[in-house]
Amino acid sequence: MLDPLQAVRIALGSIGSAKLRSSLTTLGIVIGVAAVIANVSLGASFNQFFNDEIGAVGSNFIVIYSQNINVFFDNELELIENTPGVVGVSPIYQQMAKVTYLSTSRQIDIQGVNEDYSEVANFQMKGGTFLTDKDRFVAVLGEEVADEKFDKKISVKNPIEITFRREDGGVITQKFIVKGIIKDPGTTFAQTGVEPEIRIFIPIDVMNEILGVDSFGGFFVKAESLDVVTATGDEIDKRLARNLGVSGRDLDNDDAKPYVIFDQIEILEETNQLSAALTTLLTSVALISLIVGSIGIMNIMLVTVAERTKEIGLMKSIGFSKNDILTLFIIESMVVGLIGGVVGTAMGIAAALVVNDFLDLPNIFPISQIVIGFVVSISVGLIAGVYPANKAATMNPVDALRKE
Repeated sequence: MLDPLQAVRIALGSIGSAKLRSSLTTLGIVIGVAAVIANVSLGASFNQFFNDEIGAVGSNFIVIYSQNINVFFDNELELIENTPGVVGVSPIYQQMAKVTYLSTSRQIDIQGVNEDYSEVANFQMKGGTFLTDKDRFVAVLGEEVADEKFDKKISVKNPIEITFRREDGGVITQKFIVKGIIKDPGTTFAQTGVEPEIRIFIPIDVMNEILGVDSFGGFFVKAESLDVVTATGDEIDKRLARNLGVSGRDLDNDDAKPYVIFDQIEILEETNQLSAALTTLLTSVALISLIVGSIGIMNIMLVTVAERTKEIGLMKSIGFSKNDILTLFIIESMVVGLIGGVVGTAMGIAAALVVNDFLDLPNIFPISQIVIGFVVSISVGLIAGVYPANKAATMNPVDALRKE
């Protein structure tokens, strides 16, 4: 019986005697494994990036927007506040308005909100504090508005003027004192429409009073935890639909409702599906390289068998059994695959680090996937080496020794 360690030494000797050929043989495995590792890592990194982006938008949030005017009033606000699982809710009213600071005017999106908005949206303050329900003519600015929109930076306690246009066509200009500046969350995920860095927030009671309205454009809701977001959102949807006269059979028909509702879980699922599809596509392409690499190993092992025919005959003549020859060539093939797996994994991790740094993504390397990369590379070597090894093992020793 051939000693496994002896078989490995013989395999390494055979590989080392033909370095160029062995290097070219492992190249396909190296490229394939590197591509698989890099793509799996990129998929996991994108997934974590999306999760971080959504988490920066808000915590356990549910967003509700009306599709028509005069849909939501105090009655709907109270209904949502009393829904089980809700720990915070802010009504929203939004209008683009002219904002003047010193001698410069800009069109800025103004949002009327209450004090719960900050908690739901996970705001971090760069300076000052956020609104309270007792505030009147004060404003909280996004960092981009305060630092970049005007000729001079706006600071806390600076006065600004906001010119609103009422539904009746009238125009009202009101002075506000800057109470706080919201730190830019650095997220590029705008699906929720929060984007605090480009907005100005004022008390919603003041905004409605100026505009002469008593309705809301929507609600930003916080659930108790991420685990109950979906259930809480569904309950809010049922209550709003019933309250607004939407029939039970149309509850799942978004076109039948005068509002849109979605939550953090739905967005997470959409982005996870996107990143999973992207990872699957890229990994499938990378697996082609592994197939090519396995063909390369099989070819080179067949060449090796042909070149070592006399050696095989000699080994059989001195007592090596069919199983010994089979084991020897299979181990040699697996060693080639293992070397390719080690080098490919290192190259894949290095490539992922470079790309993640370039795209400003978190570095995520699933250990299970790296282990799978090793297993796949060894398996490829094993499968590709079976036929050549069997061919070598079944040679007639007399015919092999006669081979020139």
